Amino acid sequence: MVIQPRDGGDGAAVVGALRSALGDAVSVDTGVLDAARADKSGHRSQSAPLAVVFAASIADVQATLRIATAHRVPVVTRGAGTGLAGGSIAGAGEIVLSTIRMNRVLEIAPADELAVVEPGVINADLNVALEGHGLWFAPDPASKAISTIGGNIATGAGGLLCAKYGVTREAVLGLKVVRSDGALLELGHRSVKGVTGLDLTALMIGSEGTLGVIVEATVKLLPVPSGTAWTIGSWFADVRTAAAASAAITAARARPAVMELLDARAVELIGAYLGLPAQGGRAYLLVQTDGSASESEAALAASIITELGGDASLTDDPDAGERLLSIRRAFHPAMEAYALVQAATGTGSVLIEDVAVPRSRLAEMFDAISGIESRHDLVIPTVAHAGDGNLHPNFLFSGDVVPDRVWSAAGELFEAALALGGTLTGEHGIGLLKKRWLGDELGSDQLALQRQIKDVFDPLNILNPGKVFP
Repeated sequence: MVIQPRDGGDGAAVVGALRSALGDAVSVDTGVLDAARADKSGHRSQSAPLAVVFAASIADVQATLRIATAHRVPVVTRGAGTGLAGGSIAGAGEIVLSTIRMNRVLEIAPADELAVVEPGVINADLNVALEGHGLWFAPDPASKAISTIGGNIATGAGGLLCAKYGVTREAVLGLKVVRSDGALLELGHRSVKGVTGLDLTALMIGSEGTLGVIVEATVKLLPVPSGTAWTIGSWFADVRTAAAASAAITAARARPAVMELLDARAVELIGAYLGLPAQGGRAYLLVQTDGSASESEAALAASIITELGGDASLTDDPDAGERLLSIRRAFHPAMEAYALVQAATGTGSVLIEDVAVPRSRLAEMFDAISGIESRHDLVIPTVAHAGDGNLHPNFLFSGDVVPDRVWSAAGELFEAALALGGTLTGEHGIGLLKKRWLGDELGSDQLALQRQIKDVFDPLNILNPGKVFP
């Protein structure tokens, strides 16, 4: 639902109030408004928002939300705009509240192994700031060079390292959050332990801007792993066998820092993007170990890969390891490049999806994707965080609008994941793309309860309305 401005006009009164309170932080520039209509999901709103507010402080966020509440105007919080579920897309009658300029690392506390950051800090930039402290921020989404920590928290982002080091949820100790009426909440703690009251910090993580605006985060840091990292790039005749190998590595109690799986269609498009030799329909399994047991764990993983028919290349050379990793990191750029090339000829778009299943069911999920491809005559290149069972099937299709057959195929994908004991989303969130299926996983009672929780935090339904909840 899109809530219209209370003045019933073109929003001039709203923009005037924003400019009076925030001055040059408010933009109605056509290019700025147009950029806010889309994110990395490939979706785009039908029209531009009222204005974009580039907040530079908590006070700016509070002022924006007070004005929005007074005028009953929807607010879409936006970081870097790298989301893949349409969660930060804005349209007619909406204010975009950008936190990208709130980009300071406020504190690094080595003794407590934590940092305090503003939401606009780029994920990778925090680790640059931590150099010399012997600490690092473990969440490692593939978009870490461009995505913000605030956005990672809002979507509950994961990444390549989460099987061993945890997802963003496990790295957040506390938050400052501004409610829809402008009130500031201070949630969580700086201590290692803390169980006072209900865990509202956890409730905010993954809430996708529907409950409040994250304006500060206290995040947990880890010691930089010791020892040499070992990397394995391995090729399999088919993705099912590669998935079985990844499950066997986990079952052997090895804990790779990275374990990523690309099916043959993904390998083909990445190869074209990077200019690599053709692999003849083979699947790619990438494994990287770190820490004091890295060499022995790598040797164990390599032996399992070989026993199951994989062709393994093992190295402890950082440059060689990065080249093996680069194949995986090129997945999303390769899909985008394919879509751009096809669009130039009037065809070609990509719907990026995100489901997760128990690791032991990964091979069955790849089988399900193959069946969906055949039944719907689609091409669905897929990458999986094999270490935790999170898959990202990419639906390739013609035109700018997702056709019904792709949505039908996506529905089958979600049903298959749920049937295998999995979930609709492992890390991208619900946003616009998946809200119609939310009840299938939650059930009617839990969905109703979640709506009630949103009503408590956002009684006027002005925070990211139309997202997450169908």
